Amino acid sequence: MTEGTGLHAGDLPEELTAVEAGMWQAFRNGSVYDLSSGDAVVDDPHGGHPWGPERTVRARVVCWLLLDGPPALAGRVSALKLVGVRIAGPMDLAGGTVTPYVELRGCRFDDEVLLPEARFTTLRLVDCAVPRLEAARVHTEGDLHLPRCRFQNGIRLTDAHIGTDLLLNQAIVYRDRSGRSIAGDGMTVGQDLQAEMLESHGELSLRGAKIGVSLSLRGAKLANPYARLALNAPQLTVERTLYLTPAGVGSPLLSGTTPARGTRIQRFECQGGIRLDDGRFGDAVDLERARFALTDDQELSLRRVHSPELRFLGDRPQRGRVVLSGARIVNLVDRAGAWPDTGRLHMGGFAYESLVPQGPFPLTRRLDWIAAATAEYAPEPYERLAAVLRAAGEDEDAREVLLAKQRRRRETLPPAAKVWGFVQDWTVAYGYRPGRAAVWMAVLWAAGTLAFAHADHPPMNHDGHPYWSPALFTLDLLLPVIDLGQVGEWQLRGGWQWLSAAMILLGWILATTVAAGATRLLRRS
Repeated sequence: MTEGTGLHAGDLPEELTAVEAGMWQAFRNGSVYDLSSGDAVVDDPHGGHPWGPERTVRARVVCWLLLDGPPALAGRVSALKLVGVRIAGPMDLAGGTVTPYVELRGCRFDDEVLLPEARFTTLRLVDCAVPRLEAARVHTEGDLHLPRCRFQNGIRLTDAHIGTDLLLNQAIVYRDRSGRSIAGDGMTVGQDLQAEMLESHGELSLRGAKIGVSLSLRGAKLANPYARLALNAPQLTVERTLYLTPAGVGSPLLSGTTPARGTRIQRFECQGGIRLDDGRFGDAVDLERARFALTDDQELSLRRVHSPELRFLGDRPQRGRVVLSGARIVNLVDRAGAWPDTGRLHMGGFAYESLVPQGPFPLTRRLDWIAAATAEYAPEPYERLAAVLRAAGEDEDAREVLLAKQRRRRETLPPAAKVWGFVQDWTVAYGYRPGRAAVWMAVLWAAGTLAFAHADHPPMNHDGHPYWSPALFTLDLLLPVIDLGQVGEWQLRGGWQWLSAAMILLGWILATTVAAGATRLLRRS
């Protein structure tokens, strides 16, 4: 195609078809060029109804307009605004700079759209049928909008730079030859990435992507039965919140506030693994009412994630694993029914500063939560939970957690140490229930006093001896480091000697366990 000599003066090239000539004039006027018929079935770009020459323009003419089009009419701004148009041939704008505003609605592309390293101000494709969008390293000063579009062979936005918003709301994207539906590795979005009610059939890859405000996958359905991951986004950075939450169906505004009561909602659902390892989120990761359908070898992986808040409020995954190893969270908002069963939760090195349970979450269930995450004994999860409870003023619960830690540790000890552990548990609960020592002391003292009141007790020294007191004698036996001047003054024989020896032994055991518990408490302090 060649330019006519008067092209920039506004002349029409002779080789344009009548339909293309109309588009040319609408471009100069900045007006909408609408070729739709008014019949919703016929105008559906995703339907099977054929669109003939009366609705067809060549892709190279579209490229000509965008890259080197005629000047606008006086007092107008040139723009390409197409509705219901079939675009024949590959639209190749690779490496080009497109200044005019571009908005295509309800259009049908015969071949892929090629935009690698192209530059736009704003580009909007709305409800279009596109075989494939190839846009690696594309650069837009404003928005890139692709809502309600269908892509049969995926989208590539690797290392793209979107100046403001990227919209993929209600888009349907199928996988390409590499198995990816959307390849957005290294992509930068200046403000929001909204993919609400997106249908992704393949791997949604956002490795190393940076989102300037929020990333919303409200109501999205991600499915990748062909591989392990449906969302692959390690080292993702979101300055505010990642939403894997419900969306209101039929709402004119899919994004924003929680749907009003009574609004029909669509949950976020993921069939396949999710990888958010090493992600950084400025406000929160929100999994409210999310559903995860995992296989046994798939994971919801949040390894080493950093976020002020994690809202773990989805449905309990029936299979697969939830991995929080090394994650750093300030507020953990969760509910008891959201966590997986024993053996399918891993949180070694998981740090959080406060717990905000939604609904009943008694301490026994919280201890089961730790047990589910530690197939083998590990002290750190118990100590972390105890520290959080103590910081919240729940000292009694914190002691219960540390007691549970000692009991879990006891299971790993050799037989002799295990017996000693049982003794410490029965007597003073490893020092976490110090009042129990006083109870044991009172019981032994009372029992000894009653027994020794009937004992034959000749004095050791007939010339001078204290008054016989069964209570003081028993107390002198039970207190191994205090001499009350009773034990060495009286002679006991037979079974009474054995009873006094048993009292001395029990006193030493009680004192040792109290000392061990006190040492443990002081060390923790």
